Amino acid sequence: MRFLFVGDSMTIGRVGDWTWRHRMWQHLEATLPGEYEIVGPRTGLYDPTAPDEPGGVEAYADPAFPAPARRHLAGWGEGWLHMAPVIGETVTATRADVLLISLGLIDLGFYTNSDQTEENVRAFVAAARAANPRVRAVLLPVIPNVRAGYDAPFAAECERFNELLGKAVADLDTPASPLLLATVPESYDIHRDTYDGTHPGVTGEHKLAAAFATAMHQAWGLGGPYSPARSA
Repeated sequence: MRFLFVGDSMTIGRVGDWTWRHRMWQHLEATLPGEYEIVGPRTGLYDPTAPDEPGGVEAYADPAFPAPARRHLAGWGEGWLHMAPVIGETVTATRADVLLISLGLIDLGFYTNSDQTEENVRAFVAAARAANPRVRAVLLPVIPNVRAGYDAPFAAECERFNELLGKAVADLDTPASPLLLATVPESYDIHRDTYDGTHPGVTGEHKLAAAFATAMHQAWGLGGPYSPARSA
């Protein structure tokens, strides 16, 4: 089973981060040993001193994080708008079976409104299915960041998009290509679980990984319950 992480800055991480991808890798190692592969065209982290470095920089908090497990399709400043045009070719090239997706905040913050973003979600799903008609996906709702605390229109767009995302997942879910809407943990607190009001710190990384792991385990019987103790 081939897993592809798709996301924005919260997923790619920056130089020195563990990333929630690392936490998910440890979860998969513990619950699906020998039965999975992590795939993707990129492997690095975002480096603010070299923002145009192709593929990112290999400067993870854990230098022993295996190279194959570092693969992803995530980018700093990239959202549904950017991923919808490339997901088809990526699924074709990697033969991905399961997409773990955390996108939307950057779209709503800089590029598209909630309606336009939802249209890009549907285009993304259509392209992924054209490449693999049996692809599965778990989608995480947008977690409003610190900006939502002082920008009421932005906060309203985040809330509306999450409603539209839920409807899109319900509309597009099929037995052959199931979609899941993950649940953001109630305990997720942008003041405690992030290092800047947006990007996950250690506790936030665990909670994001747990959201995906729990959705897959409960709905598909895939993997097992998430345990933070498995990861440093």
